[in-house]
Amino acid sequence: MKVSLIQFDIRWEDKHANFAGLSRLLGGVPEGTDLVILPEMFNTGFSPAADAFAEGPRSLTFEWMRKTTLDRGFALAGSYMVTEGGKLFNRWVFISPEGDTFRYDKRHLFAHGGVELNYTRGSERLVFEYRGVRICPNICYDLRFPVWSRNRNDYDLLINSSNWPEARRDVWLTLLKARAIENQCYVAGVNRVGLDGLDINYSGDSMMIGPKGEIIASAELYRECIVSCEISIEELNEFRNKFPASGDADSFTIHA
Repeated sequence: MKVSLIQFDIRWEDKHANFAGLSRLLGGVPEGTDLVILPEMFNTGFSPAADAFAEGPRSLTFEWMRKTTLDRGFALAGSYMVTEGGKLFNRWVFISPEGDTFRYDKRHLFAHGGVELNYTRGSERLVFEYRGVRICPNICYDLRFPVWSRNRNDYDLLINSSNWPEARRDVWLTLLKARAIENQCYVAGVNRVGLDGLDINYSGDSMMIGPKGEIIASAELYRECIVSCEISIEELNEFRNKFPASGDADSFTIHA
């Protein structure tokens, strides 16, 4: 599978400017790409004004994503604010040109400073298959909680769409590698760059990590760019068979 990560300077609270900027960047995605991953809150930035910017499940942003996949021929995924049933979610949405759609609601909410105080946390872990790759998505702060993303031999690629501040850059780099090593999987970490409306700076550090913790591809710091690479399920399975650490893992149960 060929995957591209979009490291993007999200325009604060301006959906149409973000759609335009992303469309420009997406024009540079390599031919043959299967999946393009966007950062967390790619359409607005992490604005506290959720009441003004949250959308219904199949509204403006969903339709932009759907049209983009149809026009360009690759699947597209990222998170944005969604309101449903009177509740607010930080929702990661996947849409493919074949019409496949999947969604994941952020489980671990970053309540520090009230950032996600009014959001409802997700209760269901998602794993789905696309073009022969089993995918498990999570969002930003989820990366700190390894039990939630523990691989039970059910996925190959862990995706984290994020708004991860530069101030915690070392944590980001360490946890991405840790999740790849402990789960014997590929990990795609997709982060934004730039300064947001709350004066928080983001360095990017978007990258694809291999199952041994090796960096397969990485972005330039502080710059909008596309990170593209290929991941091989055949090579991943070969490594897992040679070093079957998952067979020694402890069993556990997650309670909602």
